[in-house]
Amino acid sequence: MKPEGVRAHVGIIGGSGLYDPEIVEEPVEVKVHTPYGEPSDFITVGRVGGVSVAFLPRHGRGHRIPPHRINYRANIYALKALGVKWVVSVSAVGSLREDYKPGDFVVPDQFIDMTKNRGHYTFYDGPVTVHVSMADPFCEDLRVRLVEVTRALGYTVHDRGTYICIEGPRFSTRAESRVWRDVFKADIIGMTLVPEVNLACEAQLCYATLAMVTDYDVWAEKPVTAEEVERIMKQNTERARRILRELIPKLSGDPDESKCSCCKALENAAI
Repeated sequence: MKPEGVRAHVGIIGGSGLYDPEIVEEPVEVKVHTPYGEPSDFITVGRVGGVSVAFLPRHGRGHRIPPHRINYRANIYALKALGVKWVVSVSAVGSLREDYKPGDFVVPDQFIDMTKNRGHYTFYDGPVTVHVSMADPFCEDLRVRLVEVTRALGYTVHDRGTYICIEGPRFSTRAESRVWRDVFKADIIGMTLVPEVNLACEAQLCYATLAMVTDYDVWAEKPVTAEEVERIMKQNTERARRILRELIPKLSGDPDESKCSCCKALENAAI
């Protein structure tokens, strides 16, 4: 259920550091009830540059919900129920490469799932069975737009990358971190992409991630202080807000289906 008449075209899922909807004009908080329980928080609906937007803090305001306890199904279902077509996920990540530096942005094009006990990876638990293709898991149309806007603002952005998603809430051991980097050849590491990206695909939402690098993972053996991570996260969060302000007005229309498989993800997926 949702308040009658409340609609949004673009969804923003705010990650660590991005808990408030301050970029949203004329904000109204709505509570969306779903068959899967409660979303992470109230959803703020308003406008950015004339485009209707729904903002949802993934961890709840104040970072109340750890990665493995997020109700991903409820979050994605709620955005879909509001009419959202585009979803931009903002996420803090660690780097597994020397050249992906703290303060940089990454718009990943692939992921590796190393989560273990989350469950709820699908909306289709039976009797309907669906196998969606995840060969290209992110919306290419949205990815390109996100990269172009970030680059035009003068920020360092990497337009490709493999995001390895671990269970959390603990960080990797040094041995694990070296495996992710040297064996799996992943580029960035985080805890929240899966199953959010899977569910967005099943919901036929055009989904992309703006990953903010806060530190090198422990493979680098470079001491990182909490103060430094906090400084970089604050800097990146301000930049992420500016990126969103510039991007959202460019999403007023529908995606280019020739560049995106999200819109028709279920066409040949049901058995």
